[in-house]
Amino acid sequence: MDAANGTIQFQNVTYRQSNRDLISRLNVMVQPGETLVLLGRSGCGKTTTLKLANGSLLPTQGTVKIADRSTTQWNLIQLRRQIGYAIQEVGLFPHFTVAKNVGVVPSLLNWPPGQVQARVYELLEKVGLAPSQFAHRYPHQLSGGQKQRVGVARALAADPPILLMDEPFGALDPITRLELQQEFLQLQQQLRKTIVFVTHDVQEALLLATRIGFIEAGRLIGLSSPQAFLNSPAPEAQDFLQGFKMAADLQTSLQQQENQSD
Repeated sequence: MDAANGTIQFQNVTYRQSNRDLISRLNVMVQPGETLVLLGRSGCGKTTTLKLANGSLLPTQGTVKIADRSTTQWNLIQLRRQIGYAIQEVGLFPHFTVAKNVGVVPSLLNWPPGQVQARVYELLEKVGLAPSQFAHRYPHQLSGGQKQRVGVARALAADPPILLMDEPFGALDPITRLELQQEFLQLQQQLRKTIVFVTHDVQEALLLATRIGFIEAGRLIGLSSPQAFLNSPAPEAQDFLQGFKMAADLQTSLQQQENQSD
């Protein structure tokens, strides 16, 4: 079995834990090659949705399908090796070099060593890390932005049709974060992966998404283009947008005060 067609489908999916629905009656199809951004407050169910997509969690009700096959019918180890996963904490193996970190999944899939090295070097170039400088470094020798680049390269290493990304740039400073967002857009234009990207940052969602799925308290409130989301009639979405605007305005004001005091 393989996930080559890159579709993800949630059919009336509910996930319940401790008598509480973390996800409730979720229905959405993620099309091949699109970037679906799941947007919402912390704790709303975004990460739970990603875990349902790769079989780390199984639905209490409903069906999650990868390439038209329910996650309950997949060999989950095989499934996860076909889905790239990039997270905020990165999770690099500290005693592995950058090259060995990136090449973990291809090696598990028994690619020939020469093919693994070629793929690792190709991806390090794509994410802006010259192999001659970075392949033999260890994670503790990297900056935060460099670690995130390695994390993205590792997620892409086995050329998976599907990529799940959970706040991958959330811990970075604003300038590095914007740089990685721009690099991500360029990569997606080249590779056309099926991507589900989790964030609570409206600007990031508007920049990266083909469609935005807004989640509130485990429910999908709306699914729309970025422009349509800005004009969403849903009161939950408007409250979220207003709160984000107030936070952005406050941040701008504080930055201006800091600049004046310098």
